[in-house]
Amino acid sequence: MVNALFFIYSWFIFVPLMLLATVVAGAVCLCLVPFLGPRRVARLSAVPWARLGLLLSGVQVRVHGLENVDPSRSYVIVANHLSQYDIWVLYGHLEQDFRWVMKQELRRVPVIGVCCALLGHVFIDRRDRASALASLEQAKQRLTGGTSILFFPEGTRSRSGELRPFKKGAFRMAQDLDLPILPVTIIGTREILPADSLRMHPGTVDLTVHAPVAVTGKDDAAVEDAMARSRAAIASVGEGYLELT
Repeated sequence: MVNALFFIYSWFIFVPLMLLATVVAGAVCLCLVPFLGPRRVARLSAVPWARLGLLLSGVQVRVHGLENVDPSRSYVIVANHLSQYDIWVLYGHLEQDFRWVMKQELRRVPVIGVCCALLGHVFIDRRDRASALASLEQAKQRLTGGTSILFFPEGTRSRSGELRPFKKGAFRMAQDLDLPILPVTIIGTREILPADSLRMHPGTVDLTVHAPVAVTGKDDAAVEDAMARSRAAIASVGEGYLELT
């Protein structure tokens, strides 16, 4: 009975409210970016939008390890990816100014695509390696004064909950720019909204920020080492929910 009532609430109350909130947040973004800049506008539009989505979904977020973040430093942030809810969790509670690396197809999403472009997020075409590298090269110029960049190094959501193999792009960027890597673990979003499902469930999510990882060297071995240490940190919480594969 409770599940049936939440399903009705999800479609007839939550969805209309979040569509309205998305339009309002988008209007704030469009109007204010030319005057206040992406960093301040994200705080005024995207962060409240994400937190409202979590609140209306019945999702509580427990944050651990924020003492590992220096707001004045820039990082290459790497996080595991379990659900679309990861976006709201990170945007709403990581408390770090960052730019997403997201697939090109999201640019076409009404309101969200335009606002992401205005806020400086990075769209990459995963089918075109040269274009993707060019987009990342342009993004490097934005990583100053506490602005970070966020990757899902698995490349896509894990449908099983196991931690998928990492791609090297984030770690090469950290090496090129001499930036620390900030590993982040998200636990619980897969239960909130499983992959390939539109049925939400209220619950609790744990967001854990780990100690930064340095890329100690300029060769490929240093990239591999930083990637392995970051992956181990991300997999170190969750009591077996995330398993190294």
